[in-house]
Formats: sequence, C-alpha cells, structure tokens
Amino acid sequence: MTTAVPSSVGMGVARAAGEIRAFARNVPALVFNVALPIVLMLMFGTLFSGTVGDTGVPMHDVVVSGVVASAIMSAAFGGMAFGISMDFSDGTFTRLSATPFTLSSYFVAKIVFVLALAVAQVAAVLVVTVLVFGFVLPGDPARWLTFGWVFALGIVATALLGVLVGSLASDGRSAGGVIQFPFIVLQFISGVYFVFTGLPNWLQYVGAVFPLKWMAQGMRSALLPDALAVAEPAGSWERGTVAIVLSCWAVGGFVLGSAVLRAKIRRAFS
Repeated sequence: MTTAVPSSVGMGVARAAGEIRAFARNVPALVFNVALPIVLMLMFGTLFSGTVGDTGVPMHDVVVSGVVASAIMSAAFGGMAFGISMDFSDGTFTRLSATPFTLSSYFVAKIVFVLALAVAQVAAVLVVTVLVFGFVLPGDPARWLTFGWVFALGIVATALLGVLVGSLASDGRSAGGVIQFPFIVLQFISGVYFVFTGLPNWLQYVGAVFPLKWMAQGMRSALLPDALAVAEPAGSWERGTVAIVLSCWAVGGFVLGSAVLRAKIRRAFS
C-alpha cells in the first residue's frame, strides 16, 4: 500500500500553521507586532485633532485608514522579507531542501503566515479605533468589497516586494535595517499619518511611486466618507488607478523577486 504524497498547498498550509503557533507562543514578538500599529494610531490620531478642511471628516479617521494600510504592508513586506532572510541565515532553507517540501509549498506557508498576521493587526486596529475614537465602520457592502480587494492586492504587492528585499539581504542580522528603514520613510511620505496633499509637491510625486501611498488611498476610499475625496491629489478616489498601480507592483515584485530568489538558491546550493 502506497502513501500519498501531500500536495504543495497542503504542505505549505501545514507549515504555516506551525509557524503561526510558534509566533503566537513568542509573546514579546506577538505583542510588539500587534501593539505597534495601535500605539502609532493612538499617538498620531490624538496628536492631529480637528477635521480635514471643510469635509467634516475627523483627522483621526484619516490616520486610522492610513495605519490599516501600513499594518498590511508591515505584515506582508516585513514578515516576508525578514522570514526569507532568516530562513537562509539559520539553515532552515537548507534543511527544507532535503525534504519533499517544494519551493511552492514554502511560499504558500509564507503567504498564509503573513496573511494571518495582517488580519490580526488590522482587526486589532479597527477594534481599538471603534472603542477609542468612536470610528464608524462602513455599512455599505460595496465599501467592504473595496476594502477586500485593496487588502488582497496590498498583501500580494508588498509580500512580493518582501521576497525581493529578503533575497537581497546578506543575512538575517542585516535584514532588520534593510527592511525597516525604507518602510519607516514610506509611512511618512505616503499619507499614512498626514493628509497626502499636505506634503510638498515633489514629495507627493516620490510617494506616488510606491505601493503604500495607493494602499492608504484605497483604504480611505473604503472606510471614509466620499466627502474626503476632494482632499486627494486628483480630487477623487481613483480606485481604478489604485488597482492598476498595486497590480503593477505585484507583477514587478513577482518577476524580480523570483529571479533574485532563484539566483540566491543556486548560489547557496552550487
């Protein structure tokens, strides 16, 4: 009687479940990852009071939508990049290569893990926001549909960018700076904590190149009243542009990330 070999998806999900359990047992890491976006939201949401122009939209609501987008990128980009760099550095990838565990299974595991982390962070942010700021969640199903596709495209685009950065990191010890520095800068030029049009024009052009700006704008279009659309650079939500830009980042991240990762694998096992 032969034993069926588990599918790539099955092996990936099983490994992801193990990684999630291990992460949940690491209380400091769990608290830090979930609490950090909440702390930043509370700090900036309290610091910037009042409303955005004549829109009547409280400034802390703008911060909430930006922090939701930032939490997604933190989980997907940071989790993927740091995970890949550490797996190469501590020998995990070498051990997995000696098993039936495939590269496809590896990516399934990583994607499931960062997805679970993103869901946990976003849910925590929204719950605290409702309790502290009285944030009103949208009641229109169409807005939740927008929330869903922005969330999904944001995860894919920034996770694949994380594959690229994680593959370029020389080792796990150097990964922290390589990952955190650009992410921190992007938060301040992407309309996460401020109204995007309040930035200097040249900085708006720089921020518009990267996915976080469009993720934050997409989340504002899902979570905030349409009256705020006038505060966007184009005077509208530009949902179509949000989808196109995030899709382009996803395709570019896949092409570059897979090429760099495969090159790193060849060097590691040649």
